[in-house]
Amino acid sequence: MADSLSGLEVAELSSARRICDIGAGAGFPGLVLALALPRAQVDLLESSGRKTGVIDRLIQAVELSNARSITARVEDFARLPAAVGGGAGAYDAVTARAVGPLAVLVEYAAPLLREGGVFVAWKGARDASEEGAGAAAAEKVGLAVGEVLPVKPYPSSENRHLHVYEKVAPTPAEFPRRAGMAKKRPLG
Repeated sequence: MADSLSGLEVAELSSARRICDIGAGAGFPGLVLALALPRAQVDLLESSGRKTGVIDRLIQAVELSNARSITARVEDFARLPAAVGGGAGAYDAVTARAVGPLAVLVEYAAPLLREGGVFVAWKGARDASEEGAGAAAAEKVGLAVGEVLPVKPYPSSENRHLHVYEKVAPTPAEFPRRAGMAKKRPLG
């Protein structure tokens, strides 16, 4: 939980009204952020129905009214406008923890963000080649590299960083690419 709460060090995330946690898994950081930010709506996006079933049970157990699970691939969800139940351009902030390399993550996040929104990725030790690939991909999808914040969510934690990107331009219409392409052929 402390690791998830470290995201609140990003001012734009802590003030966001709509947040999407991609690759939500068992609900980290999304559920923790929903608990910490009761005025924000947090959507936990996960492609596995089994995992969203667990998230739903957790949401019910704590009677969390500002969180919901969505069972969909990020590429499909980001293609649809919010008016028809999708997430294209609908979020102030997008988060990801333990999902993939930065070049893949920025491609997933960009179509979901409104202009001026932020993407925050939880990562371990810094890797110059991964960061370079992430920066190259970000430029292609309308994001700009922001800060890389070192965080120490608990005393024994080491090498934890939050990578922050800002949406500065519209994401080109060809994004998101079809399912699996970001991992198969990363932009960076």
